[in-house]
Amino acid sequence: RAQNTYQPVRGFFHDILHSHNRAATDVYAFMFLADVVDFIIVIFGFWAFGKHSAATDITSSLSENQVPEAFLVMLLIQFTTMVIDRALYLRKTVLGKLIFQVILVFSIHLWMFFILPAVTESLFSLNTVAQLWYFVKCIYFALSAYQIRCGYPTRILGNFLTKKYNHLNLFLFQGFRLVPFLVELRAVMDWVWTDTTLSLSNWMCVEDIYANIFIIKCSRETEKKYPQPKGQKKKKIVKYGMGGLIILFLVAIIWFPLLFMSLVRSVVGVVNHPIDVTVTLKLGGYEPLFTMSVQQHSIQPFTPQDYEALTKQFERDPVAMQFITLYSYEDIVTAQIEGSSGSLWSISPPSREQMRRELQNGSSDITLRLTWTFQRYRVGRSRGVGGTRSPACTPQDSLLSLWLVPNLFPKYIRAPNGPEANPVKQLLPDGEDSYLDVEVQLKRERAGAGRGAGDSFLEWWVVRLKEPPLGNSHILPMVIFSDKVSPPSLGFLAGYGIMGLYVSIVLVIGKFVRGFFSEISHSIMFEELPCVDRILKLCQDIFLVRETGELGLEEELYAKLIFLYRSPETMIKWTREKE
Repeated sequence: RAQNTYQPVRGFFHDILHSHNRAATDVYAFMFLADVVDFIIVIFGFWAFGKHSAATDITSSLSENQVPEAFLVMLLIQFTTMVIDRALYLRKTVLGKLIFQVILVFSIHLWMFFILPAVTESLFSLNTVAQLWYFVKCIYFALSAYQIRCGYPTRILGNFLTKKYNHLNLFLFQGFRLVPFLVELRAVMDWVWTDTTLSLSNWMCVEDIYANIFIIKCSRETEKKYPQPKGQKKKKIVKYGMGGLIILFLVAIIWFPLLFMSLVRSVVGVVNHPIDVTVTLKLGGYEPLFTMSVQQHSIQPFTPQDYEALTKQFERDPVAMQFITLYSYEDIVTAQIEGSSGSLWSISPPSREQMRRELQNGSSDITLRLTWTFQRYRVGRSRGVGGTRSPACTPQDSLLSLWLVPNLFPKYIRAPNGPEANPVKQLLPDGEDSYLDVEVQLKRERAGAGRGAGDSFLEWWVVRLKEPPLGNSHILPMVIFSDKVSPPSLGFLAGYGIMGLYVSIVLVIGKFVRGFFSEISHSIMFEELPCVDRILKLCQDIFLVRETGELGLEEELYAKLIFLYRSPETMIKWTREKE
């Protein structure tokens, strides 16, 4: 019974490996393409391969420097199978490919129909992404089975994209070379798993020469297909089509930062008003005298009438008007700050006595400092510092006296997209001398009788303008100009700023573009070749003798190729047009 089971299986595999009517074929490129498609499906459809990954956004996870372990394992396994497949292809090992195929078939079906449904708690028939991945994998299995049945080709000559010399192959080959590390990885793997006498540097040299010769060959075929008669000027459709697009591209790059930041501010920018404004008045290094916070109900947006009144106030000042016109009424708010401190003044008796002595000592340098903090949704906290003044006190004054502090409170504040919020210099032409005068006074109220220690008092500070607006004697109005912020989709660019965009984008692209138009004279000898058929044939001969095992001849042909590139006279003879 064992023999009846073993013999058919053995005969099946023997017929596969020792077929008499085998016609070698090469479908590796299609197998590689199927693997790439599966790789992309895993990246963008990872949510379908885990129990709790349905709500996982792989883009947000990577942006937060978090990589799911299952996602990483799947990608590594997929990439490893692609490397193994390439190694088997280069070694032309049909038996190894057969074993690899059997292992893959059993492993993937076990995972797809048993393990995955148990992990996701969902039937395979309900998992569309898994079905798509499996369908592409079945195409790969069919191609692999056909490759095993026919056998690997006896000669692997260069890249499969270089078999024809047309625009499509040239476009695909250039795209292949643009993928980071793909050219280098392929070249190193080919060198590792191919019998050769060349060193790795020599191998890379041959690959680079072959790639450049292929590009030149495609250009020469295009010139033959669309010849340009001698003495005829270039057509306008060519000049305006190609040159016009290049001009538009260069102009767009040069003006991109200014246009982009202007667009963000005026068109697609999002209004970002403060949601919390906190003002603090501090005397020297002591506890803050005055702290008051206002929220959205006390932060009043500007109306068109308010905006018109503001423009009339500064209509004779061109500098101020230039600043005001940068903002619309939607970008301006007025924070109505209550003049009474929102917290009681808590200070120890020794510190209080020392403060009193320093205030009454005219030679002591102690100052009042006004600061403010804005809290916004998309920017976070912005801080600023207002006036810094020394209160004028006499020895007869006490802490309960009324202090007049000149030029302390700025009325107009700009809140940019950054951590600093400073007074608007354009609307305050005299600098700190344009700040408003304020009156500061300590208020006291009896709290009740204490036990043997006399009465206790509640104390807080009051700040009010010396010349308050009508009807608002206890209000400190602060007009805030808020810069618009970019939407989240453009935040990664707007965060650089104008100078950052010029340095990081314009200069980098400019250097890249300069590479196309500079040092062209250094490459004329190697690129302006009328006919590259003989050099192309020499490279293909190197590939051919390597595949046939003539390694000594491979070394001689490589030396001939290097001598050709070292000898300009020989290069001219070899690249003449065929008669």
